[in-house]
Order: sequence, then structure tokens, then C-alpha cells
Amino acid sequence: MFRPSLRSSLRSLHRTAPSTLLASRLVAYRCISDDVRAKLQSAVKASPVVLFMKGTPAEPQCGFSRAVVQILDLHGVPAEKMQTYNVLADQELRSSIKEFSEWPTVPQVYVNGEFIGGCDILIGMHQSGELETLLENNGVIPKIEDSASSEAEAPASEKATS
Repeated sequence: MFRPSLRSSLRSLHRTAPSTLLASRLVAYRCISDDVRAKLQSAVKASPVVLFMKGTPAEPQCGFSRAVVQILDLHGVPAEKMQTYNVLADQELRSSIKEFSEWPTVPQVYVNGEFIGGCDILIGMHQSGELETLLENNGVIPKIEDSASSEAEAPASEKATS
């Protein structure tokens, strides 16, 4: 009973769909220029930790940016090893960074030029301990020796001297 009407609407949709789809792809897909790409590449490599966020670390403008700042603070990332960019202050930066990283949201974190992820990725890495290891291995924060292993070594060295 519905088949003939369904077929006719599919045919009309089929005729218009390719051009509509193509138009929406052209609007949604934007290529950043080589100049902008080079500037972003330079920016992400300029500091050990680079954070593209909404607002500033002192005044985050969204909860996700605030969470990323708090996680980095919790790990003791020194201010001199971190560069932040407020994407709300520059609309071109806001759209370009998403295409550059192929990540649809802000905040975005880079460590030594490598894209790490957004808030959800950072939270997961923090919870699993991966973030601390990543920051230590990249020289962002000092390695913290395991207190149990350093205590076990102390008596051994004392035994060697006696």
C-alpha cells in the first residue's frame, strides 16, 4: 500500500540528494591554507605542552577547558613548559585547529608537538596513570621514583658499605 508513494519519494530524493550532499560537504569541509598549517605546526612545537582552550587558564570559559587545566595543574605541569591559546579570541584559530588535528572539539592538548586529545582523552589518561608517564617521558614533569623501590635499595647500599 505504501510502496508506490515510498518509491516516488525516494526517486525525487535520489535526484536531489547528490547535489544537496555535495553542497553540504563543501560547506562542512574547509581546507586550511599552507600558511595557517605552518603556523599551527610551529605553535604546537613551540612548547613542551600546548593547550588550545576556550578562555585562559586563569579564567576558563567552559567546563571541559577548566577540567584540562585542573588535570595539568594536578600533575604539576610548570607554567613555563605550557603555552595556551584562547580559541575564543580568534575565530580562524578556532576552526583551523579542529581541521589541523582532525579533532572536532576544543580543548586540545599537544605534548612535544604530538596531538594527545581533548578533555575526555586526558581524563582517561589521568585515571589510568598514562598521562603522568607521558609527561615524565617527555620531560615535562620530573620522574617520581617509587618510594618502595628506593627504600628497598637503601638497605642494600648500607649492607655494601658495612
